[in-house]
Amino acid sequence: MKKSLNIALALLVLAAIVVFSGTFYTLEEGEQAVIVQFGRPVGDPVTEAGLHVKLPIIQEARRFEKRLLIWDGDPNQIPTKGREFIWVDTTARWRIADAKKFLESVATEAGARSRLNDIIDSVVRDQVSGSELGELVRSASWEVPKSEVLEEVPAEVKEELKKEVVRGREEITRTILAEAQKVIPQYGIELVDVRIKRLDYVESVREKVYARMISERKRIAAQFRSEGEGQSAQILGTMEKELRQIRSGAYRTVQEIRGKADAEATRVYGAAYSADPEFYAFSRTLEAYKEGQNKNSVVILTTDSDYYRYLKQSQVAATPRPAR
Repeated sequence: MKKSLNIALALLVLAAIVVFSGTFYTLEEGEQAVIVQFGRPVGDPVTEAGLHVKLPIIQEARRFEKRLLIWDGDPNQIPTKGREFIWVDTTARWRIADAKKFLESVATEAGARSRLNDIIDSVVRDQVSGSELGELVRSASWEVPKSEVLEEVPAEVKEELKKEVVRGREEITRTILAEAQKVIPQYGIELVDVRIKRLDYVESVREKVYARMISERKRIAAQFRSEGEGQSAQILGTMEKELRQIRSGAYRTVQEIRGKADAEATRVYGAAYSADPEFYAFSRTLEAYKEGQNKNSVVILTTDSDYYRYLKQSQVAATPRPAR
């Protein structure tokens, strides 16, 4: 009897624990819950953090995030209005605004992301295909480059750079957000923001763009080389001209110095000659004797020539006089 009472008491305590644990539940900050009874939501969503009560066993608390959630779509290949095929990679931020409607429509975050894929991708495709590539890349504050910058780009790129931006990337993303927000609320979702993370050409177009960029860089390099060669020729011409002027001035200075030196030498020679003409003539004649010695040449002169005048005089002086 006592044993039976103990078993009954234990079962009663166990049932009380089960009932107690199934009655209370807690929510943390950033969480919300929907009470589900036999698979169907009942009552309003519980959004306050703390301890809450529900019916045990027959009711269940389905928890959902209140914080912002991230959606990253798969990159899509989309043609622009100008028929340039580009990869568009989009991201968004969203939250569960109505947990009950969210549970009834998509049930889970995975289901919500699947709906966002369909809705946002469709809106992005419509906006991208209806916009020029320049509008998608540039902002509304785009300013046309200065004339000196435009001179260095080819004509087709110059015309593209001169186009004014009507909408701009920010306006396009705002339009995408506004169009998607019209559909999203029926799923209990609030779409907070949509952004284009990356734009890129498809592989085939990218190769053509790279080839055009390489060709353009080669053209600019050839232009720089041509301008450099022209400036080099101009510098060399100026240098050669200045060098000729320096050489001419130096030659003139040398001739002036040499002329002055020759005049001074002539003056000195003249002064020396006028001081003793006979000695000067004698000295010059001796120098001529010395310089005129050449074994490979023959000079025929008469005895009356002035060249032998001093030799004849020396012979006459050396002849002994007869004794008287």
